[in-house]
Amino acid sequence: MTRILGHVSALNRYPVKSMAGEQLGVAELDWQGIEGDRQYAFVRAANGTRFPWLTAREVPAMVLHRARFEDPGKPKTSAIAVQTPDGASISLHDPMLKAHLEAAAGEPAALIQVARGCYDSMPVSIQSSGGHAALEAAHGCALDIDRFRINVIVESDLPASDWQGRRLAFGSDEDGAVVQCADPIKRCVIVTIDPHTGAKEPRVLRTVAQQFASCYGIYAGPARPGLIRLGDPVRLID
Repeated sequence: MTRILGHVSALNRYPVKSMAGEQLGVAELDWQGIEGDRQYAFVRAANGTRFPWLTAREVPAMVLHRARFEDPGKPKTSAIAVQTPDGASISLHDPMLKAHLEAAAGEPAALIQVARGCYDSMPVSIQSSGGHAALEAAHGCALDIDRFRINVIVESDLPASDWQGRRLAFGSDEDGAVVQCADPIKRCVIVTIDPHTGAKEPRVLRTVAQQFASCYGIYAGPARPGLIRLGDPVRLID
C-alpha cells in the first residue's frame, strides 16, 4: 500500500563538499547516493582525524564558490568548473584556488576525489516544505533553504521527521528511485552562513538547537537505484 505525500520541488547536487552546487532536473540515485554528489573535497593536509575536511567551518567563503560538472551526465570523469565570488570561472584543479583556500584557512590543504561521495554520515538529505516553514515560523523570518544544503526538497505539509524509518518512492515503478529514511540530520555552525553573502548569523543555529533538538531534515539511504525527477510524486511505502 502506498500513499502520495507530495512532489519533488527541488533537486540539488554538490560536486565539491562545502561549495555551492547545482540545481538538477533529474538526479540519478545509485547505491552510493546521487551521482556526483560530494564527489570532491578539500582536506586539511595535516589533520589525521576521521573528520579531515576543509569546509566552511574553517573558510566560510567556500559557500560562495559554485561548482558544476562541465559534462553533467558523466560526473565520474567530467571536469569541474568553479565560479569564484568575483565571477571568474576556473578549473577546480587550478593551483590558485587551492592556494587561496590554504591562505584563508591558514594551513595546507589537498584536493581528493571519492566516487562514492565525501559524506559526513548518510548519502541523501531530504526536507519538506512544511518542515522548512516550521523553522521559519520559529525563527521569525524567512530563511534561504540553500543554507541547509539539502539534496531533495519535497513539497508537503508534513514534517520530514514523520518519515523516519519509512521508505519513500519517487516517480514511476519502472525507473523511480526508492530511499530508506533514517535519522534526523544534526546541524552545525555551517547553517549559520548565508549562502549568498558568507555572513554568519548565529541565531539560526540557536533556533534549530532550541526548537528542533538541533535537527533539520532527514538522512536517507538508497533502497532501490533509479531516477528522481523534478515534479515527481513522492509516495510513502507501507
